[in-house]
Amino acid sequence: MSLSATTAPPSPAAPPSPGVSSRRNRGRLLNRLDVKYSPYLYIAPFFLIFGIFGLYPMLRTAWMSLHDWDMIGEHSFIGFDNYTRLVSDEYFWNALYNTVGIFVLSTIPQLLLALFLANLLNRTFLRAKTFFRMAIFMPNVVSVAAVAIVFGMLFQREFGLFNWLLSLVGVDPVDWDGQRWSSWFAISSMVNWRWTGYNTLILLAGMQAIPKDLYEAAEIDGASPWRQFWQITLPMLKPTFIFVVILSTIGGMQLFTEPLLFANGNILGGNQREFQTLAMYMYEMGIENLNTAGYGAAVAWAIFMIIVVVSLINFLLVRRSAK
Repeated sequence: MSLSATTAPPSPAAPPSPGVSSRRNRGRLLNRLDVKYSPYLYIAPFFLIFGIFGLYPMLRTAWMSLHDWDMIGEHSFIGFDNYTRLVSDEYFWNALYNTVGIFVLSTIPQLLLALFLANLLNRTFLRAKTFFRMAIFMPNVVSVAAVAIVFGMLFQREFGLFNWLLSLVGVDPVDWDGQRWSSWFAISSMVNWRWTGYNTLILLAGMQAIPKDLYEAAEIDGASPWRQFWQITLPMLKPTFIFVVILSTIGGMQLFTEPLLFANGNILGGNQREFQTLAMYMYEMGIENLNTAGYGAAVAWAIFMIIVVVSLINFLLVRRSAK
């Protein structure tokens, strides 16, 4: 008798019980929901915090700028009168002039020096790279108050180090906080010392992301280090450099702590407002003068729009020059 004649046909598989089937469907549903909605839950804390501490204050400030508002809470709607007042406010234009001047003196040298230091730290022949990277970032860790105290002593009229050095070459002592150009130079040197290392590390990270094969191929073709920098490093570093430029623009146009401490807490920025910035003027109008909080809010929104315009101009200039 053959084996096939004695073997019984296989019995059909038993259908899954209703409980197992419902658990499988529930698992598939939860899996689809997890894939579809869980990313939104992961980023929800950021938007929640931004909405409370970022978006709401911006909208609240915009609403205040349309009112004659005081810090007591009394207000009346006046439309765009606060913004019309800005156009004819000489103190506002003086603060804008000071802000732009300090911004130019601090941002341009700062970015050029950061680019040079980042390229130097990216070289293969340099030893103790970790030490130098930590050392160059140390000024950013130091307290702003400590920085202001040290630089205030350096720029003292009678016993400051810089005036002593100038006296060695026959130059009369400079009243650093009594003149516009000298106060700009002192504040910008403080900003440069504090933020150059921060920008250097960002640019260095962008340089290290550039493929090494490009440099090796360029070296084989006989390209000098200077030509490699212009033909490879700068074009490949363009996105990172644009980010640093915009970040520096935002910080430079909101400059507040350094000039305030340099003025020893004088919100006017000198006796004749020689170095009062936009942020200091906003604080003066919105906080110190209790009856002009609405006007201070208008100054705040003017700063925001100026930052947007200047950042866009810098973005276009850097993008065009890097082509």
